[in-house]
Amino acid sequence: MDNVEKLRKAFAEALQISEDVITDDLKYNSIKEWDSVAHMALVAELEDVFDIMLDTDDIIEMSSVMKAREILTKYNVEFS
Repeated sequence: MDNVEKLRKAFAEALQISEDVITDDLKYNSIKEWDSVAHMALVAELEDVFDIMLDTDDIIEMSSVMKAREILTKYNVEFS
């Protein structure tokens, strides 16, 4: 499983939504499932899946799937 697929699965699991809904354009609070509580579940899921510890600024800045990708690259997660 590549990192793009891992990211999509992490979003789907944390937000409890179908992977079909997850695109790079999906933004925080753009769907009812991605609220502040789900955001923290997402952070925990991403940290677990990618074996990283996100810092507070990155958690706050993670406003979309695309932004999550950008942030994860700072932690040496590569997307092809």
